[in-house]
This record gives sequence, structure tokens and C-alpha cells, in this order.
Amino acid sequence: MLHTLALIQRTDAPPEVVSLARRQERELRAWLNDRVEAPGAESLGAAVDGLAARVEREHAVAVDAVVVGDRPVDERLHAVVLACQEAALNAARHSGAPRISVYIEAEPEAITAYVRDQGRGFDPTAVPSDRHGIAESIRGRIQRVGGTAVVSSTPGAGTEVQLRVPVPAS
Repeated sequence: MLHTLALIQRTDAPPEVVSLARRQERELRAWLNDRVEAPGAESLGAAVDGLAARVEREHAVAVDAVVVGDRPVDERLHAVVLACQEAALNAARHSGAPRISVYIEAEPEAITAYVRDQGRGFDPTAVPSDRHGIAESIRGRIQRVGGTAVVSSTPGAGTEVQLRVPVPAS
């Protein structure tokens, strides 16, 4: 079944069919890997799968999501997931790229995340001050949990959002 869903995604099928195949593949992989979550017990992997599915469903763009080091979502991870979601939504709305990549690694000392697209890019210094998506929903959110956020973009060359949040020693 996974093979069939993967093949559908590589055909010239309508975007709605490809999106449905990606969503079904994600759900089947979660079930096969015993990542079906009890309410209120969300893991990082499940949260990232959820954000990818949301962006794909709302904007008909493919989201490749990779999580290394799955763990339960705490305040810091929640902030990272929400900032990644905002970055992916911005890419889906504005980049024109057919695919967005989300990569999150949860190591013992830090959580690092990247959201990338190969779209049209933009000049970060030209974003009007009344726009708060990058300033508050990405940078501000990550800074409030003690981390850093860097947005790198050049017109015509895509965008990368890099997030890093230290994990306090236990």
C-alpha cells in the first residue's frame, strides 16, 4: 500500500489526488510505527506530521517533513513546531515553490529546525513593519523560549528559516 501511495505522488495526477496520497501515506506510516497518539500525549513526530498535513491540505503544496530524535512535546518543542508551521505557511502562500522541506532534530542539548523552499525568495529587509508573521510568529516565539531564529532569503533563490532552541540540562 505504501508503494502504491508513493507511486501516485509521482504521477501527473491532479494535485488533490497527490495531496490525498501524501496524507494517507503519512497516516499509514504513523500507524505502522505505532505513533498514533493518545489525546494530550503528542510527540514531536506527530506534531510535525500534523503541521505538514495542515499546510498540504490548506495550500495544495507538498511538505517533506523529517524528524530526528522524537520526544514528547513540551513548551520549547511546541514553540519550534508553531514557528515551523508559520514558516511553512509563509512559504506555501508566497514562495510559489511546489515543495517545502521541514527538518527538526531534537538532540539532548538543543532543538534545531530548518524550513526551506526553492521558491521566488524575498528581501527580508523589505518586509513592512506592520507584518508580524516573521517578527512575532517565528522570531519572537523562538526568542521567548530562549532560542534564535534566522531567516535567509534572496529574491529568486528561495528561503531558509533556521531555528535553534537550547534544552536546559536536567
